Amino acid sequence: MRAAVFLGANKPLELRDLPTPEPGAGEILVKVAACGICHTDMHYIDHGVPTFKEPPMILGHEPSGTVAALGQGVKAWKEGDRVLLPAVLTCGECDNCRRGRENICDNMVMFGNHVDGAYAEYVLAPAKDALALPDELPLAESSIIADAISTPFHAVVNRGEVKAGMNVVVFGCGGVGINAVQVAAAVGASVIAVDVIPEKLEAAKKLGATETINAKEVERIDKAVKKLTGGGADVSFEAIGNPATIQQAFSCIRKGGRTVVIGYTNKPVELPAAKIMFFEQEVIGSLGCRPVDYPRIIELARIGKISVSELVTARFGLDEINRGFDLMRESDPGSLRSIAVP
Repeated sequence: MRAAVFLGANKPLELRDLPTPEPGAGEILVKVAACGICHTDMHYIDHGVPTFKEPPMILGHEPSGTVAALGQGVKAWKEGDRVLLPAVLTCGECDNCRRGRENICDNMVMFGNHVDGAYAEYVLAPAKDALALPDELPLAESSIIADAISTPFHAVVNRGEVKAGMNVVVFGCGGVGINAVQVAAAVGASVIAVDVIPEKLEAAKKLGATETINAKEVERIDKAVKKLTGGGADVSFEAIGNPATIQQAFSCIRKGGRTVVIGYTNKPVELPAAKIMFFEQEVIGSLGCRPVDYPRIIELARIGKISVSELVTARFGLDEINRGFDLMRESDPGSLRSIAVP
C-alpha cells in the first residue's frame, strides 16, 4: 500500500510503498476513503512534539473508509461496510473509562501517535471502535467528524453544557472553532464568533453565528461581547491555544459563567483568581470526545443539523499531502478543512 510516512520533525512526509497490514483477532482492515489534515500533525512535523511511536510512522487520525478485511472473531462488520474511525481508541477498563470519561482514558491509543494512522491506503483498527456511516453522508468528507467535529461537540455539549437560549462566544474560527460555532448554534445558543480574518467570520455566520467580532477592529473584545449579551457570555470557548486569547475568553463571561479551553498551548496562562472565586466563574479544559457521543454526532450530520461537506474546501492525494500542510501553514482564510484522499 502507499502511505505518507513521517520521518521526524522538520521533515516533509515521504510517500512510500509499504506492506498492507493484516487484521488480527478483533480487528478490521479499513480501506481509507479520506483522512482529515489536522493541526495536531503539524505539532509533530513543525514543532518537534514527540509521538509515542517513534518515526518512521504514519500520521493521520481522522479517517473514514470501507471495511476491506476482517480479523478472527469479528462478527459485527462485513466487507464493504462504510465506517468512521474515532481519533482516539479507549480501553473501557480503566477508572476514567468506568466513570464515563473515556476521552481521558488512562490507556488511550491515538491513530498517528501511538499506532500508525491513516495517511495511507489502508489502516488497522479494533472492530469494537468503528462506527457505521449512513449512506446519506458523503464517505470522504465525513472523515472530519472523527476529530474536527467531535472535539468541539464534546466541548460545547459536555464540558460547556451549552443549552438553548444561552449566549456563547467562540474565539478562533479555524477547523475546531468553526465547528464549536455550528454545534452551539445547533443546540439553540446565540453565538458570537471572534477572529481576525473576515472570511472566517463570514463562514461562521453561514454556520450559525448570530454576531461576529473582528478582534482587530475593536479596542476591547470583552466590552463588545458584554454589550451584545447584556453583561457577558454564559460560556466562552478558546479554540486557538494562545495565552492572550484564553485571557480574553475568560474576560468575556458573566458572573457564574464558564470558559472552556479547547486550544493547546504549553505556555502558562495568568487569570484573576479573585474573579474566579468572587464571581463563581469556571475555567475548564476539553479534550477529544467520548465514544458514546459519536452516534449522536453522526445523526446530527445525517439529518442536516450540522454541516460536513461544506467544511471541506481542499483535497490532496497522498503524493501531494505536504501541499496540504503548506496550505495550513499559510492560514489560507478560505480553507476551513483539508482532507487527504489516497
